[in-house]
Amino acid sequence: MIYKPPKELRALFIAHYAPLLLIIMLGPMTAVYRVWMIPLPIFPTILSGCIIFLLGSYLYWRWELFWHHAYKGQLVTTGLFQHIRHPHYTSLLIIGFGLALFFYSLLAFLVAIIAVPIMIWSIIDEEKLLIKQYGEEYKRYMRKVPWRIIPKIF
Repeated sequence: MIYKPPKELRALFIAHYAPLLLIIMLGPMTAVYRVWMIPLPIFPTILSGCIIFLLGSYLYWRWELFWHHAYKGQLVTTGLFQHIRHPHYTSLLIIGFGLALFFYSLLAFLVAIIAVPIMIWSIIDEEKLLIKQYGEEYKRYMRKVPWRIIPKIF
């Protein structure tokens, strides 16, 4: 079964992928035009960005593979979901910050920062729909796993 988001969620999916697309489009402009550079040493910044990007990509693919194997219309609470409720959003944020550092782009880094409240807004809206869909089962899951995107923080 291939997951197809309901119409109510499609705008949210667009909203949480838009910052990542902006980072991918704006980031390389730093190298091309030599503008908006992060005021940190270039080599460690790019190396850190590469490592962070790879970590985010790993998390994203773990989520993607798990989701496609586990999701059959039911509430998924195992795997990554036993630690955070929204590993997909977490992976996208990590990828965004990693790319911004990799591109050595202050503008892309600002877009990554702006993505955080967008993701939080998306999560809150999505959780309202999940409560409607799964009811008390989702509320129990929220109590069991209180962290939305970062364990022990949020």
